[in-house]
Amino acid sequence: VANGLICLFLVLVMGAQACFVGGGNTFRLLKTLYDLDLVQSFRDSVRNGMKYMGASAGSNIATASIHTTNDMPIVLPPTFDALQIVPFNVNAHFLDADKHPKGFNGETRETRLAEFHEENSNPVVALREGAMLRVDESAITILGPTGGKLFAKGKEAVELGPGTDVAAALAAI
Repeated sequence: VANGLICLFLVLVMGAQACFVGGGNTFRLLKTLYDLDLVQSFRDSVRNGMKYMGASAGSNIATASIHTTNDMPIVLPPTFDALQIVPFNVNAHFLDADKHPKGFNGETRETRLAEFHEENSNPVVALREGAMLRVDESAITILGPTGGKLFAKGKEAVELGPGTDVAAALAAI
């Protein structure tokens, strides 16, 4: 949470032009942003041109909501609505079902995302380790060698390879 708050201070008080928010617990990070009444100011800063880069929890808070984080809810924010910089959810650190170790009998990420879609309609971009999104005025692009998958309610998952335009993939579902 500290790196996010330092970044927010630099952006909102000192007028920084860019911000990086790293990992940690997504629930705590979002709760802190709400507790300090910074969500709308931060959202406005990004929409007004501030460059934003998030990793792990920092990526989760940039999405529509934090419903698809892998973190434990150690605290509860007043809402799961996040910064809404992108119009979908993210599942960071996505692991394909066939990549689990032999003998694994737990829930896969795909199972959990299907459960999410039993109650919600927002699409989810699942990013594998080594993948990231680049968002600019004209496109949302998958970067990195590992890609990801797009999950949408009632649809088969769509593979998102490196260089895929996520906005076009969303429009096609």
